[in-house]
Amino acid sequence: MDDARARELLLALRADALGRLTGLGDAHRDVVDAARGANVDDEHDPEGATIAFERAQLEALAAGAHQRLTEVDAALARLAAGTYGTCAVGGEPLDDARLEARPTATTCVAHS
Repeated sequence: MDDARARELLLALRADALGRLTGLGDAHRDVVDAARGANVDDEHDPEGATIAFERAQLEALAAGAHQRLTEVDAALARLAAGTYGTCAVGGEPLDDARLEARPTATTCVAHS
């Protein structure tokens, strides 16, 4: 895969992850705002468990988006260093189809 195509894919993934983080931040604020003034005793409030679950779910989704950003930024750094598309274990080139499917891949199929 040429560098321009790799950069295009990676920047699209980065923009998607940033967009998800923005949306998740808004959703988290909405959940927190909805919980204000509500009974926060999760043990006795039938809605409390739902609010806690929603918060935990949003935090897990945000953690995934942050992880994706980390992976994309590492791939962009490999691209800048000239090591993008090279298996981190065996040093062989990664197949273009693998990079199209997983632009942040660091290993070939045999080493994954």
